[in-house]
Amino acid sequence: MASQLLPLELIDKCVGSKIWVVMKGEKGMLHLLEAIMSVQLTQTLCTEFSGTLMGFDDYVNMVLEDVTEFDYSGNHTKLSKILLNGNNICMARLRLSSECNH
Repeated sequence: MASQLLPLELIDKCVGSKIWVVMKGEKGMLHLLEAIMSVQLTQTLCTEFSGTLMGFDDYVNMVLEDVTEFDYSGNHTKLSKILLNGNNICMARLRLSSECNH
């Protein structure tokens, strides 16, 4: 039987490694409001972050360093450190577990 690796265990093994995080936006809610109100609203799309994972908690709130923030308008911003709310993370791409710290 294969050994089980829980999600938080995988994230813990990758502290100090590069990570790519996609944060959910309010796109779905804005489309609903547009349909109900028959108006065009400015959309907030997902934002992506790439940086070094410095730590996290049980709610998967993450602290990243040396961060690049990407938005879908083609802009990117460099940040030294950022705290991401785990409630808004829809995907995180960690390095392969064999490459992460053991």
